[in-house]
Amino acid sequence: MRKSLSMAAVVVLATSLTACSATGGRKAEEQASMNAGKATTPRMTVALITHSGPGDTFWDIVRKGAEDAAAKDNVKLEYTADPDGPKQANLVQQAIDKKVDGIAVTLSKPDAMKSAVDAARKAGIPVVALNGGLDDWKKMGVESYYGQDEKIAGEAAGDKLKSGGAKKVLCVIHEQGNVSHTDRCAGVNSKFAQTENFYVNGKDMPSVQSAITSKLQQDKTIDSVLALGGPYAMTATKSVKESGSKAKVFTFDTSSEVIGAIKNGSVQWAVDQQPYLQGYLAVDSLWLRKNNGNIVGGGQPVLTGPAFIDKNNVADVEKYAKSGRR
Repeated sequence: MRKSLSMAAVVVLATSLTACSATGGRKAEEQASMNAGKATTPRMTVALITHSGPGDTFWDIVRKGAEDAAAKDNVKLEYTADPDGPKQANLVQQAIDKKVDGIAVTLSKPDAMKSAVDAARKAGIPVVALNGGLDDWKKMGVESYYGQDEKIAGEAAGDKLKSGGAKKVLCVIHEQGNVSHTDRCAGVNSKFAQTENFYVNGKDMPSVQSAITSKLQQDKTIDSVLALGGPYAMTATKSVKESGSKAKVFTFDTSSEVIGAIKNGSVQWAVDQQPYLQGYLAVDSLWLRKNNGNIVGGGQPVLTGPAFIDKNNVADVEKYAKSGRR
C-alpha cells in the first residue's frame, strides 16, 4: 500500500512540473508547459475501453474521472465499452487501427483480451489497465494498473459482515466469467464460511429482482445480501421488500443512489474502490508517458481501494456523489 500511495503521489507531483532551463526558464511559445491548471502540450488521443454493461452507473464515475483528466491534459478521450470479452477486444483493435496515442483498458476477461493487448504493444501504443486484471496485467506486458485487489476487498467485506453479526450471506454475481466478481465472493467466503454465490443475469434487471426475491422466499436463513455493484444493490433492496425478508443489503461500489440508500438505511455499507480515481489516473498516466516519459507504479499496482462508506462517513462523501465523482 505504501508503494501504491507513493506512486499516486508521483502523479500529483508530475502534473505540477513546469518547463525550465539552466538559465531560469523558457518562454511559453518555445516549450509547452505542464501544470496543474490545463496542459498546453500537443493534443493527443486516448482510448478508454471498459467492460461496462448498459446502465451500470459505476462506469459513469470512471468515465467522469477520465474526462476530467482529459480536459486538464489536452487529451481527446474516446470511450467505448462492451461486457462481452471478444467484443471488447475488437474495440481495442479499432483503437489500434485509429493509431491512438494510448489505450486504457479493463481486463476483467484477460484471456479474451490478451491478443488485443499484444497487438497494441506491437503497434507501439502504450497500454495501462484499470479496475480488472490485477493478476494478469504484468504477464500481459501492460505498463501500469489502477484499481483495488478484489480478493483483499472481499476479505475485508467478509470480516465486516462477520463482525456485524451476519449469519448467512448471499453473494450476488451479475456477470459470469468476470474474474473480479469471482475474486470478491471468494474473498468474502475465505473470511465468512456461510457465504453462497448466487448467479443472476445482470443484463436483465427485472430478472435479477425476480431471482433474488425467489431465493429469499425459498431460504429464510439468508440475513445478508451482498451485491457486487450499485444498481444491483438497489434492486436487492426491492427484492427484500417484495419477499418479506428481513435481510440487510450490502454492496461493492457506489453511486449517488447507493449513497442515498446508505443515508436512509436501506443499504448498510458499500466497499468503495474510488472509480473516479481509476479513470483519472489511467488517462493522466498516459499523458505523463507521452510528454515526460514516465511510467507510474514501478511495476506494482496503484491501489485505489478498498475503503468503506457507511452511516458514519456517508455525509462526507455525499457532496461528491452529487457531482458524479463518487
